[in-house]
Amino acid sequence: MLLESVAAGAGLAKLGAAIGAGIAVLGAGYGIGTIGKAATESIARQPSATGDIRSAMILSAAFIEGCGLFAIVACVLAIVL
Repeated sequence: MLLESVAAGAGLAKLGAAIGAGIAVLGAGYGIGTIGKAATESIARQPSATGDIRSAMILSAAFIEGCGLFAIVACVLAIVL
């Protein structure tokens, strides 16, 4: 009886980690898409600031990508361990 409950708990933990990894990917994708949309609109409004806008966009996207990757690695480690 105890072994079955432990196995069920481990299965639910892996399911939760997999769902968490999916949510992390969705959040990072949404954030990068929002940044791209805002940058495109900003460049359309003020084309002379293209370089500054592009630099800020790439930096922000890199930070979001790093956070998303960190969350995915944490979830994968939760599945493995």
